[in-house]
Amino acid sequence: MSNAEPPRRRFLRHLAVASGGVLLGACDAASRSPRVTKVLEIGELLSRNVQHAVTPRTSMAQEFTEADLSPQFRSNGTDYPDTAEYRALATNGFVNWRLRVDGLVERPVQLTLDQLRAMRSRTQITRHDCVEGWSAIGKWTGTPLSEVLALVRPRADARYVMFYCADPMDVSGAKYYESIDMEDAMHPQTILAYALNDAALPIPNGAPLRLRLERQLGYKMAKYLMHIELVASFARINGGKGGYWEDDGYEWYAGI
Repeated sequence: MSNAEPPRRRFLRHLAVASGGVLLGACDAASRSPRVTKVLEIGELLSRNVQHAVTPRTSMAQEFTEADLSPQFRSNGTDYPDTAEYRALATNGFVNWRLRVDGLVERPVQLTLDQLRAMRSRTQITRHDCVEGWSAIGKWTGTPLSEVLALVRPRADARYVMFYCADPMDVSGAKYYESIDMEDAMHPQTILAYALNDAALPIPNGAPLRLRLERQLGYKMAKYLMHIELVASFARINGGKGGYWEDDGYEWYAGI
């Protein structure tokens, strides 16, 4: 596929990265103001509506060729979860790791890496856009999230998919988490990646398993996955905004 980026996607990517940079600087204080929070919520709704108008949710993110691969794929966020549980899993090559999938499903499961690898896989070469201002192109292989959802059979009242991770984010031990809606969950490019550039996923990039959500910014692509839960709302989950950074003022829908 051609590596010429469509103008409307390039515009949205630059806009999203720029707005993400503003949020990085402002969210710590200003986003806690009720007035600012309301303005941000209105802005997010307008941004999401514009993105949906010019880029349908069913559209595919641009894919590249192996000639376009970045020499190195940087780590965004945590590069090694510093907990006893994760260190033990990593030391043992993740053979004891399990992905728990439950919530509003008919058939909760716990899946090993081998079980995920045995399911239908998808490989895609895509660009990762980070709110820190950098991009990289990598080749990802993993299980389509839709395959896992078909296995657990979501209930009719399931609206969102929560991703709970191993990496602690502060001295309190609060761990990273993210969410997407069912429409993005069923998109063919939404995968649970266990390989990068034809090798096992490196620890700095999220081993043993990470989310790839190619049409949104990097902070949505949760790493070090431990638990997936289907829910009807975010109301009872931490700050009620659907994600670790969203609780601190980031946009929930970070489409590009």
